[in-house]
Amino acid sequence: MFKDAKAFSSFSVDDVESARQFYGETLGLNTSEAERQLVLNLAGGGTVFVYGKGDEHSAASFTVLNFPIAVGSIEQAVDKLTAAGVSFEHYEGELATDEKGIFHGEGPTIAWFKDPAGNFLSVMEEK
Repeated sequence: MFKDAKAFSSFSVDDVESARQFYGETLGLNTSEAERQLVLNLAGGGTVFVYGKGDEHSAASFTVLNFPIAVGSIEQAVDKLTAAGVSFEHYEGELATDEKGIFHGEGPTIAWFKDPAGNFLSVMEEK
């Protein structure tokens, strides 16, 4: 029924202008506007619709967007994002991260961070 549908993902933020600056300027994504909301135009033609909910926004408790990068480049990506003001999450236990916030355990090498609205994002090495 939906095999030819041009599906897209979406998530909310509390402030669309802050999201526009973060996704467009800090992360360097191509963005556009749709009905006073934000569209993230991803490589390969995919899109993500980011809509404002103001004070009614609740940050997602899971990763809403992953940015895959080449194997061996996560250290440089984390350093570049950190220099741009992005703070990485640090975990202990099963998902223990190193001093930069990078998880090197079983599964993908990954580092989690949040957008200004508190939604979880990640940068992860493609395997």
